[in-house]
Amino acid sequence: MNVDIPEAELWHYRSSQSEPADFDEFWENTLAEARQHPLDVAVTPVDAGLASTDVYDLTFSGFGGARIHGWLRLPRERAGRLAAVVQFPGYGNGRGHALRDLLWSAAGYAHLYVDVRGTSTSATGDPVGSGPSVPGFMTRGIASPFDYFYRRVFTDAVRAVEAVRSLEAVDPSRVFAAGMSQGGGIALATAGLVPDLAGLIVQAPFLCDFARASIITDAFPYAELGQFFAARRDLTARALHTLSYVDGVNHAKRAQAPALFSTGLMDPITPPSTVFGAFNAYAGDKHMNVWPYNGHEAGGSEDDANAIAFARDTIAAFTHEPTPSTNPTQGEHLPTAGASVLGAIGGGALSTMNKRIQ
Repeated sequence: MNVDIPEAELWHYRSSQSEPADFDEFWENTLAEARQHPLDVAVTPVDAGLASTDVYDLTFSGFGGARIHGWLRLPRERAGRLAAVVQFPGYGNGRGHALRDLLWSAAGYAHLYVDVRGTSTSATGDPVGSGPSVPGFMTRGIASPFDYFYRRVFTDAVRAVEAVRSLEAVDPSRVFAAGMSQGGGIALATAGLVPDLAGLIVQAPFLCDFARASIITDAFPYAELGQFFAARRDLTARALHTLSYVDGVNHAKRAQAPALFSTGLMDPITPPSTVFGAFNAYAGDKHMNVWPYNGHEAGGSEDDANAIAFARDTIAAFTHEPTPSTNPTQGEHLPTAGASVLGAIGGGALSTMNKRIQ
């Protein structure tokens, strides 16, 4: 049942989310601090039992120098440097199993599926303390933007783009950010913080229009905010100020990459008005797919098909070069598990499987 704003009004909806005066300075300083740590990319082949895709455990230095993990998937047969998709997982999830989500590598892209620190299916911890919070991730460190969980996550995401761009197998000018739900919110923030992405693909993005989301839905994870505000009325104003630094509406205002959004009008988890709050604020070229009878799954497989077509057409529009194919021609053979990765992945010579790339 759709209890949000009628669809005709969604296209004109404008979020009331405020923007801190030091928003840009805050993120510039945050990323500058992270870059004081060498990116230190490392790739290790993993035997995933696949016939046409090579899988690697990729690590790099994120917020505070913490080692962040991701699954790197590359088509085994390739010609030239690949366009890449950096993808982020949904709420409470990390990168999961090595075989999870093989869509983009099957479509001919380099694919980095990035961990979210501290989650149940993550290989990356979050060794940072927190003040008062409710169970979950939404309110960890929420009393200060400097301590907030998503400050660390968004920094890790920017560093993930930098990591994939450092790979010899990847064309750094053709890197997309993508995700669904929380992953969409992270990807949207990444597009605001990385000005030269090739494109953005977000399905039912979370972490948008917090002030509205926290009062119009009692579904989790946004319900964590309501629980916290009810229990800590003394911290509500400070918490809302913190959220303004990570709100997708404010990041959307700075994003320039061509973008594909989608939303289900029956979605109680990321209500469509919160998605449109970010979409209508988005500064770059954009398109929205609306699914009137769907919930948080939005367009499901149709969204996937649209995403592949969008990435292909976006690349063709600005490069006039061949786009990734599901039937790549015979090309350079990339190493598999147990083989040397000498010069095949990184931006410099690799002498062993675990050699780190500066």
